[in-house]
Amino acid sequence: MPELAEVEFFRKRWHLAAAGQRIRRVGVHAGAKVFRGTNAERLGAELAGARLLSSEAAAKQMLFRFGGQRWLGIHLGMSGDLYVKPPDYVAEKHDHLVLFTKPCALVFTDPRMFGRVLFHSGAKPPEWWTSIAPAILSPAFTEEAVEEFLQRRARAPIKAVLLMQERFPGIGNWMADEVLWRAAIHPKRPAGSLMADEIRSLWKECRRVCQLALEKIAGTGDELPPDLNVNIPESWLFRHRWRAGGRCPKTGALLMREEIGGRTTCWSPARQKAPKKPRKETARD
Repeated sequence: MPELAEVEFFRKRWHLAAAGQRIRRVGVHAGAKVFRGTNAERLGAELAGARLLSSEAAAKQMLFRFGGQRWLGIHLGMSGDLYVKPPDYVAEKHDHLVLFTKPCALVFTDPRMFGRVLFHSGAKPPEWWTSIAPAILSPAFTEEAVEEFLQRRARAPIKAVLLMQERFPGIGNWMADEVLWRAAIHPKRPAGSLMADEIRSLWKECRRVCQLALEKIAGTGDELPPDLNVNIPESWLFRHRWRAGGRCPKTGALLMREEIGGRTTCWSPARQKAPKKPRKETARD
């Protein structure tokens, strides 16, 4: 599942290739599941002739703004990808949306069709964009907001809570593990058990990991390395989390892996202490 930095990378790939270009024609697989809730034929008719003006990334989504007050949203899902191809490109089986411009073709491909294409016409940005939670790097992502959110999900493991997009937009599996490792918080800790200093550390590391990921991964949108380790420092958990016999970069201790909150999770037992089990009552108590 693409996360914050990967989404920003793909946004740049399309934007840098075609910003200011006019869409000459549009190819769609109208019956594809990626268009659920969106009229693919209308999208194609309205984007033809429109010029790409600007783009943004937020959470795990992208927004491309076109002339004529037209807005195109892309969510990559689990297997989606955005490519830039020659202008005479012939769409293949899994290419569900192709925007043809003079210098290139912008291709959205998604073999498993868990992604989504959204479209809106109007002077203001669509509700499906404006309703996305405040970005983690924005002033609206405050320590107080994080604390309130954790308390409302007090019993859930903190790893699962970090994956909730309504408060932590763009955070995915590896980023959540990285945040918790840096903050020295065990992924199984109930969200409501975190103390004030731990919440502050969690908040800080969320922002730090997002910023570092954008710097190291998003790049310029030209080529995404097949192995992201190329750009990630050895000091990150990321570089060790999937290695056989992987060790904590800070302590040197063996890393652990287990499914938590429905996702494979990696942590350092030596750094991230397990939550204490509740003390059982006895007859003497």
